[in-house]
Amino acid sequence: MHSPSDRSPADRFYGVIPAGGVGSRLWPLSRASSPKFLRDVTGQGATLLRGTWDRIVPLCEASRMLVVTGCSHAAEVRRQLPELADANVVLEREGRDSTAAIGLAAAILVRRDPDAIIGSFAADHLIGNEVRFRAAVREAIAAADTGRIITLGIQPYEPSTAFGYIRTGAPLAVDGAPSARSVDAFVEKPSLAKARTYLSSGEYLWNAGMFIGRADALLAAIEASTPDLASGLAEIADAWTTPERDAVTERIWPGLQKIAIDYSVAEPLAAEGRLAVIPGYFQWDDVGDFASVSRLAQAELARSGSASEIAVMGTDERNVVAVDASGLVVAETDRVIALAGIHDAVVVDTPDALLVTTRGKAQSVKQIVDALKTAGHSATV
Repeated sequence: MHSPSDRSPADRFYGVIPAGGVGSRLWPLSRASSPKFLRDVTGQGATLLRGTWDRIVPLCEASRMLVVTGCSHAAEVRRQLPELADANVVLEREGRDSTAAIGLAAAILVRRDPDAIIGSFAADHLIGNEVRFRAAVREAIAAADTGRIITLGIQPYEPSTAFGYIRTGAPLAVDGAPSARSVDAFVEKPSLAKARTYLSSGEYLWNAGMFIGRADALLAAIEASTPDLASGLAEIADAWTTPERDAVTERIWPGLQKIAIDYSVAEPLAAEGRLAVIPGYFQWDDVGDFASVSRLAQAELARSGSASEIAVMGTDERNVVAVDASGLVVAETDRVIALAGIHDAVVVDTPDALLVTTRGKAQSVKQIVDALKTAGHSATV
């Protein structure tokens, strides 16, 4: 790594937004052609991508924001983010998972600014209390300048089995980052019994997949665990500002190893004691399925003082009639939708597909998508 820079860590911070994935558990609202990060899936008046941009840009300004996305989404990303410079759009020919996406951004940035500190924030998450969020990121930026990779861990409020967990270790004495703690281990999504144990222990945080670190330190970690992947990223980045960029990328990118950054960077560094965490005391949701969307919509109903047990999004509420029923209705049509005697229902009505499930079975929607592909309905997914 380079020696410490005379510039402050905040002045060397770059925001990276990996905007990929289909969000298949939100089908038929989210599809390959129109994934959830490009949509306002929560009815808050802004797409998830736009919301992500707006909460990060105050930390580094638009000129230091990069978005990594698929070629097929480039036009819509540029439309939603007119402030995004063309040079800061990193296009993937095909998805190669988060290590390749974030690693390429880091490799490009370290050639522009050898002392760059980057923060990676998924395009499809929802965060409340943005003042607390940015305070946590500022601590992470300060801690990252020590050479550690930092993750933000979310204070859990229930024994969720939908997220991975971070086991926190001892506090770290880092100037500008009083909340920083070492990470003892990353833990895969647990059983309900284990999740309850984690919650009661007070030692675990949810893994939200947000990572902050010096670009050179991140690349060194990738090289240590996946050297061939690191080599490929370096070759692409070397050609990035040359006429050979497209040819080099097309030759190398499809063969890069597909591996999540949790496995290539976070887990090995945690085992070596070189990963740190800043606990995040703000609302966070990965909007991973319709149970999540329903929970958010019901919370909004409660805040508004509504007595309705049906949250309605995307259509006139008068189009939805419910008798002894509760849940969520999301409609992109003007059809009348009636529910009787069904509780915790999820109904999603689009012009070419209808989903009916329950909050408890919301994770099964991904299996529906797989079944549709097998049955030859790929055009609808």
